[in-house]
Amino acid sequence: MTSANYEQEAVDKAAAIRTLNDAFRRNPTAGRVVITPGVSALPHDQRLALLMAVVGFDDFNAGNDPYNEHDFGAIEQDGVSYFWKIDYYDLDYGMGSPNPANPHVTRRVVTIMRADEY
Repeated sequence: MTSANYEQEAVDKAAAIRTLNDAFRRNPTAGRVVITPGVSALPHDQRLALLMAVVGFDDFNAGNDPYNEHDFGAIEQDGVSYFWKIDYYDLDYGMGSPNPANPHVTRRVVTIMRADEY
């Protein structure tokens, strides 16, 4: 495989992962949502607002998305910093996915946490 082919394959894989991550983030019921104790302690309306901020997140840049896969974000809400991160698992959620670009072998999990819980 030539260098150009390898680079194009990497770009294509990142594009596939990005598309799947964006679709999942906009509809997190397609996978799993995990919240940390700091997020769980929020009142229901604040948790819902935080989830809606993750669903609508689009502030991707080289600093928070170096691989252009849309798998991480930082959000400020009521003066508190939060992070969200998408991870890739196999179909049983037991191990990492063998190929995050393939939705037939991957389940997505988004974790939402207070930045100080990281």
